[in-house]
Amino acid sequence: MIVGIEGEVVFKDPSVVHLNVHGVIYEIFVSLQTYAALNDTKVRLHTSHIIREDAQLLYGFKELSEKVLFTRLIKISGVGPKVAMAICSTFTTTQFASIIASNDIAGLKKVPGIGPKSAGRILVELNGFDTELVSSSSSVSSAAADATLALESLGFKKELIASALASCQSNDTAALVKEALKKLQTL
Repeated sequence: MIVGIEGEVVFKDPSVVHLNVHGVIYEIFVSLQTYAALNDTKVRLHTSHIIREDAQLLYGFKELSEKVLFTRLIKISGVGPKVAMAICSTFTTTQFASIIASNDIAGLKKVPGIGPKSAGRILVELNGFDTELVSSSSSVSSAAADATLALESLGFKKELIASALASCQSNDTAALVKEALKKLQTL
């Protein structure tokens, strides 16, 4: 199983990257989030290696939390790698954690290939996964988790907190709480 790959970018497209690893060129499918983060010629990606009867496919992610999300999504019945990549391309892991926390079916239906039944099933299957996703994410996400706890202790509902934090730009807990409080006053 290939769990990571490091190499030089030979070709880059919004959905696929070719990496030269010591003379062997690998085709790796990437999300739009990962594509946007690939600025250097030499990159390291976390990968998910999917072996099918007719193909061996590599899906690459710049952030480990995005790989964790992808891996969990493809375990859901009816969600394959293409739909999982569409979700990873549409939302950051923090935004998707907010969608799970607020049980936002309408937000999930914005992803191409997901209808109301699929959105409902995905949200039911991922119930409670938002906390795991936030904890596996970067320090920005841990700040969001701390901000969520702080706002919950102030009496705000989880759905409102999730929608307010999804639009916040700050990186540290104190600034996130202040920014979210301003947004919660208008909701």
